Amino acid sequence: MKLQKTFPLPFWLRRVLRPLLDPYRRYRHARLIHAGRIVVSLLASILLTTGLNLPHGEWASVTLLIVIGGLQHHGNIGKKSIERAWGTLIGAGLGLALVAQQNYLGLPLLTYVLMCLACGFFAYHAIGKGGYTALLSAITLFIVAGHGDNPMSDGLWRTVDILIGIALALAFSFALPLYAVYSWRYNLASGLRDCAQVHARLINGESVSSDELVRLMNRLNATMLQLRSLMPSVSKEVKVSMTQLDEIQRLFRMCLSSLELLGNLRPNVNDEGAMAVLRDNLLGEHRKIRHQFIAMARALQAGAIDRLERQMDAPPLRAVPAEWVGYQMMTVQLSHTLDAMQGKLARTARRWKI
Repeated sequence: MKLQKTFPLPFWLRRVLRPLLDPYRRYRHARLIHAGRIVVSLLASILLTTGLNLPHGEWASVTLLIVIGGLQHHGNIGKKSIERAWGTLIGAGLGLALVAQQNYLGLPLLTYVLMCLACGFFAYHAIGKGGYTALLSAITLFIVAGHGDNPMSDGLWRTVDILIGIALALAFSFALPLYAVYSWRYNLASGLRDCAQVHARLINGESVSSDELVRLMNRLNATMLQLRSLMPSVSKEVKVSMTQLDEIQRLFRMCLSSLELLGNLRPNVNDEGAMAVLRDNLLGEHRKIRHQFIAMARALQAGAIDRLERQMDAPPLRAVPAEWVGYQMMTVQLSHTLDAMQGKLARTARRWKI
């Protein structure tokens, strides 16, 4: 992989900028940073269009809000800007054509019919891939043409203003961006810590129906869904294939399934003798599982990827009563799943550690 060239900052400047440069702090304060970026970018848009005395300059600000107004990840902004640009060009071109034919033919009814047919065509394509471009084409058509009675010069100026808004949105999107990989890393780290907590409660005899355990499992399921939604943007940002991210996601899902099965296979918590036998006989495996959960979580959150290279060997398994062999095998399977997940994270660490 080609590494980006970095320039070291003076120590005093690093201390001053630490709250802004630290990925985890930027992730935690993403909304505040995003609000500040919008304030500054809108001010720049207003000053630019007003200073140049551009007609209908407010459309530059409207476009800027459409492109980067919602809190989104950096990997989506470029795609959204391109879709916005295509939608603007298509809608503006059709709008100017409708204004031209209205000025030439002077038939308002024909203009209305053509506008409605064009928007019907865009509505047909607004459902599915490219829907955002189709919707923006229809909106831009009305912005530029009105009901066909806008002057040609107004349509041209509004088109220029919209393109200026796109350019400003792209420029300001690089100011302290929130990368999807940050959210992916820290959510996965949080999920692994929750898994370690669930595992500890299970081996310590916590009831599987307790409110705390149910709450933790629900949070883990929500985390898994959130990770899935982040994967396309993460893949674009750090150039990790969707196949690799899918494999990490699959292994994380297997961890959740294993924990649920362990809760069902575990002896009755009132059978203290059986619980003690399993704790003693699987002590090494339990320690290894906890070590793996915490090591991966710390590597993802703090960027300490050297932890992913460390392997902890569990002692040989001891014999357990026949009725608890399933529980023992599921514990071993969870450990093997974590081995595989740790290996996947280690192989891709140089890319997602940004």
